[in-house]
Amino acid sequence: MLNDNFSLPVRVYYQDTDAGGVVYHSIYLNFLERARYEWLRALGFNVHSMSEIHKILFMVRALEIEYLKPAVLDDLLQVSVAVTEVGGSRIALLQEITCSHVKLVNATVQVVCVGAETLKPTRIPALLREKIRKVA
Repeated sequence: MLNDNFSLPVRVYYQDTDAGGVVYHSIYLNFLERARYEWLRALGFNVHSMSEIHKILFMVRALEIEYLKPAVLDDLLQVSVAVTEVGGSRIALLQEITCSHVKLVNATVQVVCVGAETLKPTRIPALLREKIRKVA
């Protein structure tokens, strides 16, 4: 498990599983994204303020995921977010999903900051970049 990083508890519901009660592989992407959004919210930048006030969005540019063990119905997962690099318009993240301190998923995610109207890369606002660097 990652130390001193943001972590979000996520319960596995019936809708997250296949017929065997195992979390379907693409659902993990939803869990990872939810944790990234809540991490930004914890930094003081919710999705609404980013798009309406700062006129930016974050889009996934690259994602590498490794499935180690399955999660099943009713598991309580911890989905973590750790910053590994911050650039002008890009953030590299390491994310993990664990259950009872057992690592289930590893993911490396690169997100890029884009203009909300143009969808073209733009610099991360200075205040947000400063807050991200403090937790990196």
